[in-house]
Amino acid sequence: MDRDAHEDLPAAIAAWSWFLKCCFRDRISPDKFAALAPVHFANHRYPLPAVVAADILLRPTEDCNYRLDPLAVAYLTHLLEQQRVDAASILRALFKYSTIHVRVQGIQGTNALAGHGSNKEGETTSDGDGAQKKRQILRWKKSYHEEQLIFSRLANAVKEGTAIKRCRSVVEVARVLAKWMPLLAEAADDFSRDPWGTLNGLQGRETYRALQGLRVNDETERSRKAFILFLAAFSDNSLVRYTLEKPLCKGTCKLLSDALRRFMPWVMQVSPDLVTRLDLFRTETLCKHLPADKKEADEALSYMDGLINLDNVPVPEVPVVNSRAGLYIYLSAALVGRPMVDDSALFTYLHNRYQGDLQSTAVQLILASFDLLANAVFRNEGVKTGHLLKSFVVNKVPLILVSLASTSSMYPFNPEMCITEALRQVDTNVFPTLSGMFEMSNTNSSFHDSVRQDFCFSCQLHGLLSPAAIESLLGDITYQSLPDEGRYVKETLVQSCLQEVDRTLKLIAELDNMNGNVGAAAQAIIEVIGSLCRNRETMTLKHLCGQLAAKPLSLDVLLLFDRPQKILHPLCELLDNWAGYEEDQGEYQPVYEEFGSILLLLLAFVYRYSLSPADLGIRSPDSFVGKLLSGGNLYRPLEELNEQEKSHLNGWIHGLFDTEAGGLGDDLMASCPPQDFYLLMPTLFHQIAMGLSAGYLTDDMLKGGLEYLVDVLLLPSLVPALLYLSNQLWVSGPQIQPAIIKILQVIVRPSSISDEASHMLSSVLNIVAKPLEHALRSYQRQDPKCQEVEPLLRAIKENLELSRRTGGADHNELESWCGTHLNNGTNGAAAHSGLPAAVRHTVQSLVQWAQHPPLNGMPATYTHRQTLAAVKMCGAKRILSILLDELKSLTDSPQASAAYDVVTAVICAPDVTNDTSLASSSSSSSHSPSATTTAAVASQPNVTDHRISLRQALKAEAEYWKRIRKTDPALSDTVVRLYRRVEAQMALPPPAPSAEDEAVVAAATAAMLSTQPELGGLGSDVVLEDALAAAAAAGVHDGMVMDTSGLDGAGHGGVPDLGSLGGGGDLAGDGAAGGTGGLDLGGDGFFGRLAGVREMDFGAFDMDTEG
Repeated sequence: MDRDAHEDLPAAIAAWSWFLKCCFRDRISPDKFAALAPVHFANHRYPLPAVVAADILLRPTEDCNYRLDPLAVAYLTHLLEQQRVDAASILRALFKYSTIHVRVQGIQGTNALAGHGSNKEGETTSDGDGAQKKRQILRWKKSYHEEQLIFSRLANAVKEGTAIKRCRSVVEVARVLAKWMPLLAEAADDFSRDPWGTLNGLQGRETYRALQGLRVNDETERSRKAFILFLAAFSDNSLVRYTLEKPLCKGTCKLLSDALRRFMPWVMQVSPDLVTRLDLFRTETLCKHLPADKKEADEALSYMDGLINLDNVPVPEVPVVNSRAGLYIYLSAALVGRPMVDDSALFTYLHNRYQGDLQSTAVQLILASFDLLANAVFRNEGVKTGHLLKSFVVNKVPLILVSLASTSSMYPFNPEMCITEALRQVDTNVFPTLSGMFEMSNTNSSFHDSVRQDFCFSCQLHGLLSPAAIESLLGDITYQSLPDEGRYVKETLVQSCLQEVDRTLKLIAELDNMNGNVGAAAQAIIEVIGSLCRNRETMTLKHLCGQLAAKPLSLDVLLLFDRPQKILHPLCELLDNWAGYEEDQGEYQPVYEEFGSILLLLLAFVYRYSLSPADLGIRSPDSFVGKLLSGGNLYRPLEELNEQEKSHLNGWIHGLFDTEAGGLGDDLMASCPPQDFYLLMPTLFHQIAMGLSAGYLTDDMLKGGLEYLVDVLLLPSLVPALLYLSNQLWVSGPQIQPAIIKILQVIVRPSSISDEASHMLSSVLNIVAKPLEHALRSYQRQDPKCQEVEPLLRAIKENLELSRRTGGADHNELESWCGTHLNNGTNGAAAHSGLPAAVRHTVQSLVQWAQHPPLNGMPATYTHRQTLAAVKMCGAKRILSILLDELKSLTDSPQASAAYDVVTAVICAPDVTNDTSLASSSSSSSHSPSATTTAAVASQPNVTDHRISLRQALKAEAEYWKRIRKTDPALSDTVVRLYRRVEAQMALPPPAPSAEDEAVVAAATAAMLSTQPELGGLGSDVVLEDALAAAAAAGVHDGMVMDTSGLDGAGHGGVPDLGSLGGGGDLAGDGAAGGTGGLDLGGDGFFGRLAGVREMDFGAFDMDTEG
């Protein structure tokens, strides 16, 4: 490098830094930046190295070090296209300033990866005198999202051949990748070992999501997933393979091979489908120049591991026991959040668990159901949980028994004997007989004291018990009787409901009953709603949806008997394709009322159970419901609105607040379809809050304008509005927060409201109560002297218990679990603290109860919320190690069989917070799949971003059983034994044969039987065996199939999210100086044209400078 170059480089760096600072300050668009960058580079004699350009662009500063500016990623893309930077320089800078370093150092308390210079807390530089000094590296506080974006874009660029064009770039990228992999692996491993150290570093919003059972886990996981995609693209690149196969790259290949081998377990957990590709890349390309003996040993080890099937590994067996605790755990998980008692999944699990023994299946099912309800009584779960569990016992379990009875032709089954045997073991103190009820001195817990007789009469209604058996079971002559209307038949109910609307309303009221008829009523209601949606009978739907939305507990009951898609998919189709605006409606207010009531029911389901657009079967990116759920609580800056949206926003602001505009008229609603109105609500309330804080709206104007919204016509629109306001209380500054509190006072505690509107407002508050409460308490901690918050909290207190059912734990539960627990180990009792210790203690108590269950006593206390919270915060790998350690310690004890049954049930139990069945089933059953399915799904992070489950962690552990055996043979045997049992209980049934297959099998069987006399020495038993073999080959099986005779009468005897922050990711826009996207309150602003404030001097207030 010549002298001029040495002198010009600092000048080029200074100019580039100044240029970038101006671009960020003035918010230069990416396209304009792409045009200016070549001009800037052309003005300097010395070309700026790519590594320097990328380093300056991705480097944090003292003033800006929380997260990377979104514009930086866009700028980086253009620089990559112009070849001003390359993949290696980007990866090197990203690695140097990544938050993951801070995460690893924060957990470990020491330098995690001392072998890599960029991982250290400081870097060594020299001053002017040649002395060495250590300079601290400033890193981003939260760079995970930007790392994910950059890795993804680099992966696409590598696939297209634009990111890596030279052999030198291949080597440079490979060396940086060899540094990235240990860092990501160490972060993931440290998180699983010490999740609480990590949780203490979370921001307020993330802590709230973690405590509420929403999707927050290791934040490095998304970066790791995107990095693995880039790694796969790198390994598939032809230039990469050509370069690394050269002998000169031997050192680089060894570095990359060693790092990849250590990183492979994490690839297995995140993207199992990429393991084979990356392993081939390592063995065929990177290991090409390794010593022959070492390479052959590695290949032989991998070959032998794959050759021995886990089913063939010789391990000492532990007797299989179906304890009382196993099904108790499974049902607890199925009902801890959104009910997950899908008939096919439940029957498959029961069949695998009890191997066709219907007698044991029925007895254990009844016992587990009563144990579950007794546990809720013992834990003081309250009416909100008790109502669902009682309905499951009384209304759902008898229908399952009816289905079991329908298979009695192939399996021996006596339902009356099973019910008698089960109730003999049910605790009479919690579930008394009829005579015992009159002797009870304490009758405060009314929701469970009549369960025994309600269950018996429900079984009699479905033909499972005789009247004489009921008298024997209840111990006295009963005065309770069967329903006067007899046993409901679903088809008959559907016909009567379609002919008479009031009949459906009566059925909705009957969902609270405990008489055995609720199953048919629930399925009839779902059928009727689907039929009305298809026929677009929106007036009738308005009344049905409004009544259902007001009863969140009834939504739980509906999901006991059908899946969410069956209920919600027709509603989504109707709302997405709302008709009526193509022609003259005449009057548009009824249209808004009908649309709002239907949408309110949909939102009640979605937010109560934390459902995603994919869970509802939404695939099109143009779906109104998809847009509302994914971004309906985010405001958009005015410059992002098109002219039509600005016109609508202008019309609604003047209609609400302009005293001379005459209020809301039909013309406004005729010009603005309800879908557009609901999508504008966050933006509308953003403008209202900004106008109120700036003084352009008085309190009287605010109250008068919002009175329109606190009315039946527009009340459902307050759901996205209140969610947006809740978000803003978290992220806004003191300039905006008082205005938000004033708005909430008018909405939550209106001075005057009709009875109908009051009931609908209660439905709205049920939906938003949880996120609103957390936002209000956060603001209360910021401003303890504020007197307006406590009345708002009291106003939503009754709605809190009905707001969410997601399986998330509350603060009190987490605090108790994180306390000190006395765990009983092989060396005696020892005190341990933390969530892992709580899980170990719970497993131990379940094993003890399963080993010696009392004949007539309480079950072990258990809630699956603890398991879900532990997996979410500690990671599946950490919790699995605790379960394996417990099993290993009990292998040679009498409790071994019960312990394996308990742990197997915990792993097999459904996870309502990590459920993939809804998205997969909705995609397979979608009526109109879109060509943009991939893009739509990719836009939803909770669709593709599922955590690793306990079952997946066990599978990954089992695949390395041979390596584990070298260091810990007992643990290896435990892993293999547990894996076999889990897979046996989770095995899917064989596919049902088609009609053609059945016809072929029947014809073949008939032909063989008809030719039986001509078979000579072959007996009829041989012919029958051949026929059965042919039937088995065709796929005919005798597994249990759900029989719906209990519903249709044809058989025996008669199923806060705070989301993205409301500021759209730019927190400065909500009160910080220099923020963008604010409201221009000058003479041309929306509020500037209101009649009530025209005398004010608008020009004296500049929103952009005063913040």
